[in-house]
Amino acid sequence: QVQLVESGGGLVQPGGSLRLSCVASGFTFSGYAMSWYRQAPGKERELVAGITSAGRSTNYADSVKGRFTISRDNAKNTVYLQMNSLKPEDTAVYFCKVRRGNSDYWGQGTQVTVSS
Repeated sequence: QVQLVESGGGLVQPGGSLRLSCVASGFTFSGYAMSWYRQAPGKERELVAGITSAGRSTNYADSVKGRFTISRDNAKNTVYLQMNSLKPEDTAVYFCKVRRGNSDYWGQGTQVTVSS
């Protein structure tokens, strides 16, 4: 059974940093690309970053390029999102996602609040 569990969210001041983690189970983690999405209140869920199965390629939303870094440790079945220079507009629930076959699997999300 696919399970994704995010952690690391919290309250941080503008300009601060946070590192999110997503621990995966129930599938062969090293064989799948992983993604981070976020959803702010009243807004659509949006793709933040993606990483290929071996971690050799990454992609980012324009809004986070240069500030966020996605990485993974396949030995730990974990994908990370390092978030630096955080802005209030980064406030959202952040979700980890994997596409397995024709199905998307989501974690429960972790809240990130950027506020002074």
